[in-house]
Amino acid sequence: MSVRYPRPLRPGDRIGVTSPSSGVPEELSDRLAVAVRDVEARGYEVVTGRCMDGGGHISAPAADRAAELTAMLTDPGIRAVVPPWGGETAIDLLPLLDWDRLRTAEPTWVVGYSDMSTVMTPLTLLTGAATVHGNNLMDTPYRVPQGLVSWLDIVTAPPGHRFTQLPPERHRATGYDDYAEHPDVRTFTLDTPGRWTRLDGDGDVDVEGRLIGGCTEMLSNLTGTPYLDTSSFARTHAPEGLLVYVEAGGHDALTICRNLHGMRLAGFFDTANAVLVGRTSAPDTSSLTQHQAVLDALGPLNVPIVADVECGHVPPYLPLVNGARGRVVHTSTRSELTQTLD
Repeated sequence: MSVRYPRPLRPGDRIGVTSPSSGVPEELSDRLAVAVRDVEARGYEVVTGRCMDGGGHISAPAADRAAELTAMLTDPGIRAVVPPWGGETAIDLLPLLDWDRLRTAEPTWVVGYSDMSTVMTPLTLLTGAATVHGNNLMDTPYRVPQGLVSWLDIVTAPPGHRFTQLPPERHRATGYDDYAEHPDVRTFTLDTPGRWTRLDGDGDVDVEGRLIGGCTEMLSNLTGTPYLDTSSFARTHAPEGLLVYVEAGGHDALTICRNLHGMRLAGFFDTANAVLVGRTSAPDTSSLTQHQAVLDALGPLNVPIVADVECGHVPPYLPLVNGARGRVVHTSTRSELTQTLD
């Protein structure tokens, strides 16, 4: 069975903005306005939902968030849904979403990362619809570094489109941009050099498979549930195997180690041809680094493990299409990831 790709966006299409997890505090509303104007400048109409309150850790009660997200994803007039960012507890939406309607509706692009993995990864696994991990609305105004692409480019691509991203080999290791003070910031501060790192050994990597993954702290809570069955997805959509990616948002190395062990034991990586690991600023511990945590948990897979990929919380951002066919190449002189929307 083929992965379902949403229709490419065209000027005049509508893009929905809602917060399935955390909303936008009042002091950051100017940044939200800048991001919305940038999307509108590409020729799209932005429709902002009611679940946007940033006064707490969720934007609205779970039933309201689930209803608004389901409505946007099943409205044929809305062609993409882009939350401002992630949050903490989108997991409470999963039993409330209308999965039957989502399976039969024409697919809609969903873009996000962090806590949005809690929704997007199950959406791809359970409905076969492609989703875009690695960007969000509040980051959209940033200029994309050479070698990478934006979600705004991906959602306009036709079926069968192939694109290759190359790591800029620079990232942000310190500080962050204050959106309240500088709502119109558009330039990433990339203050530190860094390449991809093979963790499981030496030698070149050249491997293919369908992409699936997300944020470790979020997905680990779904192991053993019907919402994270990668084996069934692989049987149906990827008999050739998967390229699984994970990234740590902020938990220390011991916690990430436990999370990844649990995900492996639950079968999340059973059909992985390789594992990509996002670069992280999450802390090491006195006895374990983040790299060591990954190798401790995933080394028994005996597949290539490539770390420091730009698919996590550390700028810049390399978007990955859940469900796309991927090929990762990593050598001493070259690193690249090619995705094909087929």
